[in-house]
Amino acid sequence: MISTSPVSPARLQLKIGGMSCSFCTMTIERMLMRMEGVSGVHVSLAHEEALIEYDPTLRTPLELRDTLRKFGYTVRDPDKVKAFEEQQAELRRARTLLLWGAAFTLVTLIVMILRWLGVRQPWFQPLMIALALLTTFGAGAHILGMAWQSLRRGILNQHVLLEFGAFAGLIGGVLGLFFPQVFPAHEFFAVATFITTYHLLSGWASLLVRTRASESVRRLLALQPETARRVNPDGSEDEVPVGELAIGERVRVRPGESIPVDGRVLEGASAVNEALVTGEPLPVEKSPGAEVIGGSINQTGALLVEVTRLGEESFLAQVARHIEAARAMKPGILALADRVLAWYVPAVLSFGGLAVLIWGPGAWLLSGQPDWARAVFAALAVLVMGYPCALGMATPLAMIRGGGEAARKGILMRSGAAFQVLKDIRYIVLDKTGTLTEGKPVISKQVSLSRDENGGDLLWLAASAERFSEHPLAQAVVDAARQHSIAVSTPQGFEAVPGRGVRALVEGREVLVGSPRFLAEQGVNLSPLQDALDALQVAGQTVVAVAVDGAVLGLLAIRDALKPDARETVARLRELNIEPVMLTGDNARTAQVVAAEVGIEQVFAGVLPGEKAEQVRQLQATGKRVAMVGDGINDAPALMQADVGIAIGAGTDIAIESADVVLTSGRLGAIVDAFYIGRRSYRKTAQNLILAFAFNGIGVPLAVTGLVPPYWAMLAMIASVSAVLLNSFGGRLSWQETARS
Repeated sequence: MISTSPVSPARLQLKIGGMSCSFCTMTIERMLMRMEGVSGVHVSLAHEEALIEYDPTLRTPLELRDTLRKFGYTVRDPDKVKAFEEQQAELRRARTLLLWGAAFTLVTLIVMILRWLGVRQPWFQPLMIALALLTTFGAGAHILGMAWQSLRRGILNQHVLLEFGAFAGLIGGVLGLFFPQVFPAHEFFAVATFITTYHLLSGWASLLVRTRASESVRRLLALQPETARRVNPDGSEDEVPVGELAIGERVRVRPGESIPVDGRVLEGASAVNEALVTGEPLPVEKSPGAEVIGGSINQTGALLVEVTRLGEESFLAQVARHIEAARAMKPGILALADRVLAWYVPAVLSFGGLAVLIWGPGAWLLSGQPDWARAVFAALAVLVMGYPCALGMATPLAMIRGGGEAARKGILMRSGAAFQVLKDIRYIVLDKTGTLTEGKPVISKQVSLSRDENGGDLLWLAASAERFSEHPLAQAVVDAARQHSIAVSTPQGFEAVPGRGVRALVEGREVLVGSPRFLAEQGVNLSPLQDALDALQVAGQTVVAVAVDGAVLGLLAIRDALKPDARETVARLRELNIEPVMLTGDNARTAQVVAAEVGIEQVFAGVLPGEKAEQVRQLQATGKRVAMVGDGINDAPALMQADVGIAIGAGTDIAIESADVVLTSGRLGAIVDAFYIGRRSYRKTAQNLILAFAFNGIGVPLAVTGLVPPYWAMLAMIASVSAVLLNSFGGRLSWQETARS
């Protein structure tokens, strides 16, 4: 008997064009999940991406792409640059269609005004017919195709609602050509033109927002140098494109340069800034045998590096994949307007059917004579009246109002998801470095055997010896001396020992500054300060030891200082019933110390970039909404995965591009302000939707009577839009009122 092991599911990540609302994400998910062999579909509306899990023995990528195309969506080129160009082309196309629709609508409006003023011309009628047909089947042809694909699969969405309204207008107009006493042809044709153009406007605005939303992956991959200095077997050097390198070749990296590839150090020693991996400001000492990562910064010494990983296997490429996967697997957010539409669309169609039943079979049962003319008129009037023009404005206007309030507090709201979800957040994941802390090494404590009680001799001697060093820790020592107004002397015989420390003569005294291990190797007895050294290291601080003329003088503790409002912000988040969680690439000891200082109980330390996104997913698996706050490249996948990503404005472009909210001031307390603004904006959205649907809620049942002319639908549009505008921007609201609400 031959046993076969199950085939591992394959993954296909696609860039999809043509999505306009969360109904589209549900449509795609339902459609693909009905296909045999498809086991999972994750669709991101904000980033127009889908991640499909499927059995490669039953389905091919081509079949999945063709299915999406048949449904009316476009599948963009997998090349990121080409995909962006295609997205720009779609935006230009949508703008062109909108301009044509706007032109048709303007002419229609002029004709309607002339008719209302009593002007009658024989060419008005054919012109109105032409404008309605050009708008519905010309500028709006792609909407018609998407509505048909949705309807034939039993999916009712905003495209279907639009086309029912538009075709009701066209049918009513055609009937008006034969029964002008019952069906006002001009008004029916005009409504078909108006609502189609409005839908084009909504689609263009939605595409515009998404096109500008995120280029983080493209920015990330640009961090890696395009060229490298290759060392040939004979010792000569050539500058070649990174793409021409092969595994096992050697490259030279000079101080201050970005490391072009992932590799292993063969020669040299240097301090390397790997903040893109760990987010930590302190450099990592590299010596022969150490691993280095492409995109990190070589700071002090020259390195000879052997290439170990290239292309898709490199660290930056893996982070890019983590970001893309997080985009596609980010939990779907069904906007409030779309939740209302889920009930509203069937309700409108039901009222249309009810009108036919009342005036057809109903009238026949009561009077013995069905009134089919009124039945048709009433059904068409219901479908025309049912299209809610203010619906598309309800959420954007509330967001504009909330966005203005946020901007005054140093907060940039980059997506509608932020307004929608902030009120539901129950976990907030906080990065340590650059978020809870300043992200810059500073002297936190001095332990001195000097007679100077303030440690002036210790700091003066250390800063003088380190004056010519380029090491970040040395700069922290020099900066501390300047802050204490200590005049730093010029050292003689300066010598840097890579990865260890420095040796110099300061006014005739031999000074050693570096790691405790370095001083011990030089024969310095550290036992007088051993207890203090152990206590500082247990507290998670980096310790620099200082010796003068062979005897230990003192210790300098270096750490990343807390932001002034970190403790207060964590406390305020707890008051909002939001549980703070720390997620950091730093070691557990340091993370626990910082967490205890700010009042955070749940800590995940030593976490790599891809693992951060997974930790966020695990929190989301509890059924609660999760926000993530960070500032570095290593935070980008988690920022993308979170229900709401919040970036510190002083952070990297990658983090900012991956976030929904940006704290432009860098003030941590702005997080709490953002929660208050998000909650109020959501309430404004709900109020706007109630106002938007109030007119339709009254008008649709009235239309069932057959007494509502089509121009009432246009008046309802104007009235509902005006009401939404007044609610969104009428009156002023102080920040104190917002905070109390």
